Amino acid sequence: MDHIAAAEEQLVSDRLRRKLSEVNAAAQAHLSGVQDHVNFTLQQAYFKCAHECFDRRRRQEEISGCVENCSIPVVSAQQRVENEMGKFQERLNRSLMVCQDKFEAAKLQQNRTGAMKDLEACVEQSINDSINTLPHLVTRLKSSLAITD
Repeated sequence: MDHIAAAEEQLVSDRLRRKLSEVNAAAQAHLSGVQDHVNFTLQQAYFKCAHECFDRRRRQEEISGCVENCSIPVVSAQQRVENEMGKFQERLNRSLMVCQDKFEAAKLQQNRTGAMKDLEACVEQSINDSINTLPHLVTRLKSSLAITD
């Protein structure tokens, strides 16, 4: 590979990394309300509930069971968020793998310059599509967690 092609590949690689950081920033921005609900509202309710479990008239097993029951809403909410984000990441990874496969096929056909441009366009489209799904994902999470704005 000559120096010009290597430099072009490095530029494209840098732009792709920036696009990936955009999707991370978008996900964090869209999910901030959900995370706040889980980390503050549900955690606060958990600690209040758990505090009520500590009663000298209860046996240790009863206290442990009570605290465990208090944790169910927050653990369930965390699992829902993790599950949805896992699906989101999986869909993004699959679409990026399609872009990579197209790039590899174009390289085999000795079309490196066109392949780099196509790769960049494909990745940009995949990331934009993923970012566009975030509001729907957040709406679904808010509904399942009974979060009202």
